[in-house]
Amino acid sequence: MKKKYISIITAAFISTIGAAQSINEALNFGQSDVLGTARFTAMSGAFGALGGDLSALQVNPAGSSIFLHNTAGFTFGYQHLKNNSSFAGENGAAKENEFHIPQAGAVYVFENYNPQATVNKFSFGLTYDQQKNLEQNFLARGTSNETIGSYFTNLANGIPLDLFTTRPGESLDDLYRFLGETNFNNLGVTNSELQTAYLGYETYLFDPADPNDLENTQYSSNTTTNNTYHSYSQQGTGFNGKFSLNGSLALQNRFYLGLNLNAHFINYERITSYFERPDTGSRLSSIYFENNLSTVGSGFSFQLGGIAKVNEVLRLGLSYDSPTWYTISDETTQYLSTSSQEFGNATANPFIVNVFPNYKLRTPGQIKASAALIFAPSTLVSLDYGYKNYGNIKLRPRENQNFEIQNKNLSDGLTAASSIKMGVEHRIKNWSLRAGARFEQSPFENKDLQDDLYGFSAGLGYNFGRIKIDFAYSYYQVNMQQDLLKTGLSNTVQLERNDSNYIMSFIFDM
Repeated sequence: MKKKYISIITAAFISTIGAAQSINEALNFGQSDVLGTARFTAMSGAFGALGGDLSALQVNPAGSSIFLHNTAGFTFGYQHLKNNSSFAGENGAAKENEFHIPQAGAVYVFENYNPQATVNKFSFGLTYDQQKNLEQNFLARGTSNETIGSYFTNLANGIPLDLFTTRPGESLDDLYRFLGETNFNNLGVTNSELQTAYLGYETYLFDPADPNDLENTQYSSNTTTNNTYHSYSQQGTGFNGKFSLNGSLALQNRFYLGLNLNAHFINYERITSYFERPDTGSRLSSIYFENNLSTVGSGFSFQLGGIAKVNEVLRLGLSYDSPTWYTISDETTQYLSTSSQEFGNATANPFIVNVFPNYKLRTPGQIKASAALIFAPSTLVSLDYGYKNYGNIKLRPRENQNFEIQNKNLSDGLTAASSIKMGVEHRIKNWSLRAGARFEQSPFENKDLQDDLYGFSAGLGYNFGRIKIDFAYSYYQVNMQQDLLKTGLSNTVQLERNDSNYIMSFIFDM
């Protein structure tokens, strides 16, 4: 098998399929799902003023001092994702099922039995929490009067033919790598866009206006826009999670203060494939274009929180989540092939892994306010409110011109959003019945890109004494819109994402 080579790209990564997708990925790294223990999930994560649950620590770190005993637990989940799509008048659907571990951890409680002491309790916790499932699979098919050939031609226009022409003894791989590693800031395109345009030239997607002039910068497409069939698929896999070191204090059994130090990680892969079959009149009979992206990252954040026991019924909570400061690395590969009676079968498959320089991503911070009513000994109601400005997502270093463009897109395209979560629990002897609901505003200025999210949840648990077993089900739906290309295809994919989670937790008092 032919060996793959490494190419160190000099410019920052921008998705070769569409800038909107790189915005979506930055947004995904700054969002979190309601994932955690079954009790937490069943009550839609409304635990900011409650505490006393391993997943509550990710909402308000003061919650560990609510525990009465040393506690440990782990949680299993089964997730069913379904994405319904609509593109160019045709509908499609893609499903994904997977098992995952949304939460595991332990809290250790140290009591101070001196009734005169100001500090009544100190708690120490170690937890793992899955922040967000990055699965995003969908299939879009349809027919329109557009072509991907326009995308490649638009990229090529303005680029000298000399850069697309191999020298004696130079292979496609050699030139592809050269275009990725050499600085061409004067051309107004990124290295990845330049490489993509070159693949289009090698597979006859466009022709130069003057093939004998190496200074030629004008090109014409070899595809038609009449009644073209499109098929686009995306397979995104991975998740981001965090490990937290927690500490909290109980003061006079009325006030609880806590701190989390969080280590974050990202592991994400995305494969996008595009197939086009032009109608009669095109010089090409089929086009297949594939892009692979692999992203890994690590980051740090902290959380501060407090809970006040106003009286035996009312508790109030307030917490602050700092931004997460990530260091991220991207790698990409590409493949393009065409077929035609005139040119035959043409394949551009550079055995090159493009490695981009590490860059920084800062996600937005968040403020959360909470209230809970506890009607001893059987019923509680909890409400959480969160506020996060997604327009504060930033890429670094600032002096990178491409990041300046992306940061402006993020600032202009994203906005502040509020979230509301509500949960209830009622106990009947050893049984606990739970339910919850949540609402999250769209993070986009243009609500057509993504509308508001609505979800609900329910669950039950049984207390065996020192062991508790809990079950939960949660569901949410959100509609969104996605561009396929930066230019060339104006039709967008309309997506309806349906997410169902089945959760089971085992909790042990130690």
